[in-house]
Amino acid sequence: MAAKVIVACGSGVATSQTVASKVNRMLKEAKIEAQVEAVDLKSVDRYLKGAAAYITIVREAKEREIPMINGIAFLTGMGQDAEFKKLVDAINAFNAKAR
Repeated sequence: MAAKVIVACGSGVATSQTVASKVNRMLKEAKIEAQVEAVDLKSVDRYLKGAAAYITIVREAKEREIPMINGIAFLTGMGQDAEFKKLVDAINAFNAKAR
């Protein structure tokens, strides 16, 4: 079963969909299997259970149990490589635990 990655923005429509499709493409190119889902911020807690990582577009003060990735990096390209590496590491760690 593929690791789940959650992407959230305020409405769960435009920005999170854009980041989710870009991350999906990057993961495919890196030959890393993951299921990337875009959701709205209000319902994010429901989706985080069992997820490998959480990519957030908005700044959140709330601490999470899973790795949080800066989604703005995927929108702007600035710091994208570092955030993508954090995502890949989180997926690999999640998969190693799941075995």
